Amino acid sequence: MAFGKGHHLHLVDGSAFIFRAFHALPPLTRKSDGLPVGAVSGFVNMLWKMIQDNKGPDAPTHAAVVFDKGSHTFRNDLYDQYKANRDAMPEDLRPQIPLTREATRAFNLACLEQEGFEADDIIATLACRAREAGARVTIISSDKDLMQLVGGGVEMLDAMKNARIDRDGVVAKFGVGPEHVVDVQALAGDSVDNVPGAPGIGIKTAAQLINEYGSLEELLNRAEEIKQPKRRQTLIEHRAQIELSKRLVQLDCEMELDYGFEALEVREPEAEPLLEFLQQMEFRSIVKRVSEALGAEPPASPEATGTPPDTPADVPFPEEYIWIRDEAALSDWVARATAQGYVAVDTETTSLNEMQAELVGISLALSPGKAAYIPLTHVKDGGDDLFADNALSDGQVPLERALEILKPMLEDASVLKILQNAKYDLKILARYGITLAPVDDTMLLSYALHGGLHGHGMDALSEKYLDHTPIPIKELIGSGKSQITFDKVPVDKAVRYAAEDADITLRLWQRFKPLLHRSAVTTVYETLERPLIPVLARMEMTGIQVDRSVLSRMSGAFAQKMAGLEDEIRELAGEDFNVGSPKQLGEILFGKLGLPGGKKGKTGAYSTGADILEDLATEHELPRKVLDWRALSKLKSTYTDALQDHIDPDTGRVHTSYVIAGANTGRLASTDPNLQNIPVRSEEGRRIRTAFVAPEGKALVSLDYSQIELRILAHIADIDALKQAFREGQDIHAATASEMFNVPLDEMTHEIRRQAKAINFGVIYGISGFGLARNLRIPRDEAQGFIDRYFERFPGIKDYMAETTAFAKEHGRVETLFGRRIHTPEINAKGPGAGFAKRAAINAPIQGTAADVIRRAMVRMEAAIADLPAKMLLQVHDELLFEVEEGHEDALIAHAREVMERASLPAVDLSVPLVVDAGQGPNWAEAH
Repeated sequence: MAFGKGHHLHLVDGSAFIFRAFHALPPLTRKSDGLPVGAVSGFVNMLWKMIQDNKGPDAPTHAAVVFDKGSHTFRNDLYDQYKANRDAMPEDLRPQIPLTREATRAFNLACLEQEGFEADDIIATLACRAREAGARVTIISSDKDLMQLVGGGVEMLDAMKNARIDRDGVVAKFGVGPEHVVDVQALAGDSVDNVPGAPGIGIKTAAQLINEYGSLEELLNRAEEIKQPKRRQTLIEHRAQIELSKRLVQLDCEMELDYGFEALEVREPEAEPLLEFLQQMEFRSIVKRVSEALGAEPPASPEATGTPPDTPADVPFPEEYIWIRDEAALSDWVARATAQGYVAVDTETTSLNEMQAELVGISLALSPGKAAYIPLTHVKDGGDDLFADNALSDGQVPLERALEILKPMLEDASVLKILQNAKYDLKILARYGITLAPVDDTMLLSYALHGGLHGHGMDALSEKYLDHTPIPIKELIGSGKSQITFDKVPVDKAVRYAAEDADITLRLWQRFKPLLHRSAVTTVYETLERPLIPVLARMEMTGIQVDRSVLSRMSGAFAQKMAGLEDEIRELAGEDFNVGSPKQLGEILFGKLGLPGGKKGKTGAYSTGADILEDLATEHELPRKVLDWRALSKLKSTYTDALQDHIDPDTGRVHTSYVIAGANTGRLASTDPNLQNIPVRSEEGRRIRTAFVAPEGKALVSLDYSQIELRILAHIADIDALKQAFREGQDIHAATASEMFNVPLDEMTHEIRRQAKAINFGVIYGISGFGLARNLRIPRDEAQGFIDRYFERFPGIKDYMAETTAFAKEHGRVETLFGRRIHTPEINAKGPGAGFAKRAAINAPIQGTAADVIRRAMVRMEAAIADLPAKMLLQVHDELLFEVEEGHEDALIAHAREVMERASLPAVDLSVPLVVDAGQGPNWAEAH
């Protein structure tokens, strides 16, 4: 029977279900591993209730749960500020998103999402098609944006209130019928989605105007007739903005879907997969209800293994903490910490910039619930008293005296200091003459245990593993222009906030530390994570000297070159236009010049992304010039202009900060500023490195691993031909080309080698035939042929890919050669994201092992060069950069090279040699 009259389609707004469950229910974590599952629990219960409530004659014949896919949609192309003011997804919600898809499929329901579109658009397309076919539609959601679809057999159901929304309900909400909802929304705007609308016009006024003039178009065309001057002027001046707003709120009812209504037919849940999923989530109560309803035996409950038996019983977080007001109390706490042998420590400062921040106070925790704050430099009355001269508040131990009492304990090798993001505190205290050691870092404990599952910030970890929401810092210091520094926070308020941080840190440590051994990541933490903290802290504090005058001259030169390119581009176009405007550029390329491949987006403007321009650059000079202009514009704004603002006024050097627990693979990230992404492929990009200089009498030395990821691939995948080439020191790309194309090395051409190089590096990142075709600018079938031939000649690579993917699907993780665990929570996902998850899983052991190797080298480096007048300054992926006194360059290279080339030993004996290239010079460009 064809879909149509007599059928009833239920469309569930899955994304709304998730967020409602997340915000309405208390946090919940899976006991076996601490995974947050509160939103999944709420979502599952909503689905089950919906299924149970919709039986009988009015039951749906077809149903689907519809989700948002990603955050970028065609509306962002229309208006880049669309939804820009929304908060980032909470860290503990992120890993639950794929689980809600699994839950949907476990309930035997169709699970729908599509890249580039919102769930509302999929719902709109299906609802409109079903209405046209004569079927009845119920949209299970309370989202006002979906109310434009109501009518003609389409209604909405607010499942939480069990209230149906028909045409009368829409009129009650908007003052107009469903056919004019978008007109009202276009005028009133939407602060939640950042839809601008017409300034000063709300829902009520918008409804009056639409009812009076009949439609938004008619209203705008007759805006001159409006009697109220302000309203008339608003509509005339903001017409384009209002019309844009309508396009933003108008749902897309004409999406291309690769499934029909037959795929949405209602099927009863199957007991075995549903109960298995619910048991995996450890939802015991609903397992029992579903088992009874389906007449099935509940599965055996797995033994919980995530909570260590030696973790203390939960202690409630106290309402008040201790305020240490005098030297005697401070000395007593120090004595108890020393006797106990461990203490959680946290510093409060005036800034997140460790090079400029001043110490405000220190908090200590000895056991759960037993924590104290030592205020040091809080000022009276928030520092606002003009006659107080920022006098210090009462009840504080003088800074110098407090540090004198604390220093022996903070430097005592027999007392373990437990911190969250210890590198920050190390740098702060180092500026006050304190060498904080030894330390444990709860952020890195979590990273070693849970890499790839979630973030590792303290607030997120507290909510996830302690079921406790920390006091928000904004409650104390405010935000925006009214924000104050922590020294201006009244001490009585600061005590609870600061001491709570130490308390949370201690509790996380007690939870995480016993799990290292059980998860087999003790070696990872003890050899790759913890010892790197002081190394990075010293590198960051040292910084690198940057010549401001060089940057300034380059900015000027780039500006001149950009202006020249703009003139050339306009001459080629035959008219004046804004080169930086994608819309105007698209009209020139595809409208005026008629170049092939022009595609218009939802906005009606042609796409002019880099990939499109690169394709056109082979046929016309104008897109080549635009690519050059864009590259210069980025270099100028991101580097030569911005880097000048990062030069520290006291040191004259740039001090980047390394993120240790950011990338899932263990790679370090550089921030504030990012010195790892300075381009090296273009001549202009390489010139930027000339601004990074050695002081007088010193030189810069660069040591860089040669093709380390290819070497690790050869070892892991056991590819004899590649291993032999590396052992013999051959040109690996020429050797690969020789193997693939049966060309002797002495007959190798540049073009054949270039193709092999593109494949060598592409395979590591799971490149497709399409991607390789674009890189090499050859037909796609020819590129795919290259890849197929590559796998034929090196079958070990394909075997490695298959084995790694299978391991990831079975265990939910992959591992580096050093035992780093990289979790892959989305490896079993379906749809477009599945390909990315698979490629990431394949690449992670290779990139992660390379990251582990250079971490090991950095940890060993300081001792190896201790007798040389040299310092390690930067780590840039596979490169280490040093500053050394002139005359000692060769000695440094010899020592550092030995450390780097032997870094994997003795833990991992690679079957291919690690090779390190070295260079030296007065600036980074010459050294590299």
